[in-house]
Amino acid sequence: MKENICAISTALGVGAISIIRCSGPNVIEIVNKVFDSKDLTKVKSHTINYGHIVNNGEVIDEVLVSIMKAPKTFTKEDIVEINSHGGISTTNKILEILIINGMRLADRGEFSKRAYLNGRIDLVEAEGINDLILAETEAQRKYAINRTLGNLSKLIIDNRKILVGLQAKLEVNFDYPEEADNIEMTHKLVLDDLMIIKDNLKKLLSSSKDGKIIREGIDVAILGRPNVGKSSILNHLLDEEKAIVTNVAGTTRDIVEGVISLSGIKLNLIDTAGIRETDDIVEKIGVDKSLDISKKADLIIYVFNNNEKITSEEIELLKQMENVKKLVLINKSDLESNIDLSSISEYPVVFGNTVSKDGLDELKNKIIEMFNLDEIGSKNFNLLSNARQIALITSSLNSIEEAIKSVEEEVPLEMIATDIKEAYDLLGEIIGATYKDELLDELFANFCLGK
Repeated sequence: MKENICAISTALGVGAISIIRCSGPNVIEIVNKVFDSKDLTKVKSHTINYGHIVNNGEVIDEVLVSIMKAPKTFTKEDIVEINSHGGISTTNKILEILIINGMRLADRGEFSKRAYLNGRIDLVEAEGINDLILAETEAQRKYAINRTLGNLSKLIIDNRKILVGLQAKLEVNFDYPEEADNIEMTHKLVLDDLMIIKDNLKKLLSSSKDGKIIREGIDVAILGRPNVGKSSILNHLLDEEKAIVTNVAGTTRDIVEGVISLSGIKLNLIDTAGIRETDDIVEKIGVDKSLDISKKADLIIYVFNNNEKITSEEIELLKQMENVKKLVLINKSDLESNIDLSSISEYPVVFGNTVSKDGLDELKNKIIEMFNLDEIGSKNFNLLSNARQIALITSSLNSIEEAIKSVEEEVPLEMIATDIKEAYDLLGEIIGATYKDELLDELFANFCLGK
């Protein structure tokens, strides 16, 4: 934390400007050594200063230098940001000069890590910053900015306040039972507070599925026999010729993927190899891979040819994938129908035609309906999403439920206090009130350089 760090905060490449960010106790003095316009150590905080970066008398670039003095900065340390002309050579040269003069290259996410360690943000807000950078859809942006503003953190903190208040009342009763002013804690009073926490944590956990959908999107596998129009459906949904389309059965032998946004939610579309028995080794590998991916998908769009009968093997295949939502698309609706709808009556059905693109809007609307995407996109975004948060909330809820069970069995309150303390500590790990160095290293390693 005493070292001076620097990194390029903008994407490296050709552009109008690049930003080199610096943070640490001596960054203003170091940048001042290579700045020719004025003494940066004497300028006011949060000012932008025009000049040049120079090295051994050579002008490297014309720049604007932002000076932000601690503690009112992102890291709560002195920060300098050098706005240079965009370009790989110029940006790297300035970075090289800063390192020669006493800085070191920042690790991934080190600016955010310092912000956390210095108390500027908590871990939930830090994760929100990274999610905001990576956001590809409007729902992801809303979800991420909600976390950076501390709204989810406030929910965690409010629940911890209830628990710490409960702990304090119990401790006073244990240590000073003779004090007349103390409220005598009973199993009933303890149970009331524990039930509030239980309900709150259950609500957070119930939202985790929606949070995962917003953050990661929905994996959609397009499945069916060869030549039913799977690749054409993918191409029309993507509005590009991503998959090769021919009249030859078995053209698609490997996985073809694409991404679209639907009601602000990302759909990860996967076109699979046609499902059939085959002696072709390469095609068989493709079929096996298709089945494996389909079992892990969130939704299967199973495509039938309107002109062909549904086989018993296909019905059996759909039933085998019991943990995956399924949507049936009957393609080639302009042809004579040989489909027995009674055999697929348990699944939502859409009729379409990939030649005229009929049914694609209905297909999208059905997906919106099946996953309540319009509702997800309009609700508040205090949602859990990543495995770390969900695991800690689950463990905390388990401790609360153990405490409730003990209260109902009238176990001595001194023993129940242990579960309450454990739930409090687990909630603290979510926001980083307590942490392990290994966790921080892993979490911030997923950030980009310069953030």
